[in-house]
Amino acid sequence: MNIYVGNLSFDATESDLEQAFAQFGDVKSVNIITDRETGRSRGFGFVEMHDDQAGREAIEHLNLKQIAGRAVTVNEARPRENRRGGGRRW
Repeated sequence: MNIYVGNLSFDATESDLEQAFAQFGDVKSVNIITDRETGRSRGFGFVEMHDDQAGREAIEHLNLKQIAGRAVTVNEARPRENRRGGGRRW
């Protein structure tokens, strides 16, 4: 299960997220999204868990709880929408 974690502290680390979610089951991966130019956190990330039931428990227990000093928003990640454009137009 892929889980969205929003409202992350800019000081939060992938290790912070892994520790919080590991209470509920095996964490497959953690990815905090960063700005391409500055490398600074964009304030959200994704946690992938091996087991859907563990993922649902993590969402239920961690939503609006503090991680790295800030209450986070936790819910099931939605598939990314296809975005058009973004390139230069000549």
